[in-house]
Amino acid sequence: MMDVNASLLIDCGLFQGAETSSDGQTATSKLAIDFPIQGITALLVTHAHIDHVGRIPYLLAAGFDGPILCSEPTARLLPIVLEDAFKLGVSRDQRQVERYIKLIEQRVTAIAYNTWFSLIDSPSLNARVRLQRAGHILGSVYAEVDLRYPDSGESKRLVFSGDLGAPYSPILPAPKPPYGADILVLESTYGDRLHEDRRNRRMRLERVLEEALSDQGTVLIPAFSIGRTQELLYEIEDILHQKSKIRVDGRAGGKHLDWANLPIILDSPLASRFTQVYRELKPYWDTEALARVSSGRRPLVFENLLTVDSHAAHQAMLNRLAHTGQPAIVIAGNGMCSGGRIINYLKGMLHDPRHNVLFVGYQAEGTPGRQIQQYGPSGGYLQLDGQRYPIKAKVHTLGGYSAHADQQGLVRFVTGMRRWPSEIHLVHGELLAQRALQQQLLARYEGRELPVHISTGAQRQS
Repeated sequence: MMDVNASLLIDCGLFQGAETSSDGQTATSKLAIDFPIQGITALLVTHAHIDHVGRIPYLLAAGFDGPILCSEPTARLLPIVLEDAFKLGVSRDQRQVERYIKLIEQRVTAIAYNTWFSLIDSPSLNARVRLQRAGHILGSVYAEVDLRYPDSGESKRLVFSGDLGAPYSPILPAPKPPYGADILVLESTYGDRLHEDRRNRRMRLERVLEEALSDQGTVLIPAFSIGRTQELLYEIEDILHQKSKIRVDGRAGGKHLDWANLPIILDSPLASRFTQVYRELKPYWDTEALARVSSGRRPLVFENLLTVDSHAAHQAMLNRLAHTGQPAIVIAGNGMCSGGRIINYLKGMLHDPRHNVLFVGYQAEGTPGRQIQQYGPSGGYLQLDGQRYPIKAKVHTLGGYSAHADQQGLVRFVTGMRRWPSEIHLVHGELLAQRALQQQLLARYEGRELPVHISTGAQRQS
């Protein structure tokens, strides 16, 4: 990407589940680094999701000894993500884990937003990078790379989108397009669809919770530890805050539910760690979230919130909720019900019609979450660990919670530039999504020459 002997690596992620790379290899067979690392000046991490950072251990093992560049919030989140991945995939030996995390922390170079960082300054090439907020999760960025060739006087501006967030996301400022680009590498996860209205999703969440909690049972919300969980806590706190202003016959409004004493249970040690870091990174929150804090509210650590850490406490909470009639909301990982503590809740509560399962994220084909969505309404069953569990709990799916920009947002990222790209490469999306976005972009250019290149390989949606 730079000169003959220098390159910049953007992300080094892990394919997940049934997802495959362009050569058809799946997650378990696509771990080793199969590209040359000689000449890689630096690794730039756009954000701390595992599909963008999961192969960093293998990159280091292959001999990469350069810096890991990222935003200041990502520098706080990345060691937590990689520690968890190391324990799951390499070793749980505490001394090995500590050595590994220390190595990661030594390699990380945090770059402030909107600040140029020099990559190469030589007689033949000046290369620098600047990070801008992408609005996907806390710390996510898109990267502007300036290349200047002193000998010829030529220069180019490259923009790598990373994962772009959608507008109206809680806590995060919406991404703003750059001034311009010569070459744009653009994600296309939702290049073929539009999201449900995000501005009204909190009200939709409130209505679903009211309906579900009227059954005097538990609402189970599967959610991934970073990003989605913090958004849910933020919006649930707002629901509780608004309900506290409405009193009917001594109870909070809404089908005689005692909202003031409703337990909100975060049963995920990893999610609790991320939430703590989110709280410590308030300077990076958007103006609305900061205004709530200034008014005395605590959006991510409110009074009703209970955190469950140990396995024994998890089992005790599960037994209590499964055998009592007290309404409660449980947020547990993981988001597609393919692992984590949500599995125990499903095994213990899915058969009981008092309980509800609420999905707020994409459920990939072949996951337990997709099975519940498909077979729950017809009274089917879920197959887990060789055993059938009848689905008698009610099943709800709430849209508008994708952390990715939709087709409109992706097109707006391009057309919002003062100087539109002369070349676009679409990545991080399935083929149909890429083709649909390609057509939308070509239409905006109104017949002007625009090479829009499509990559191959499937990509999950989140």
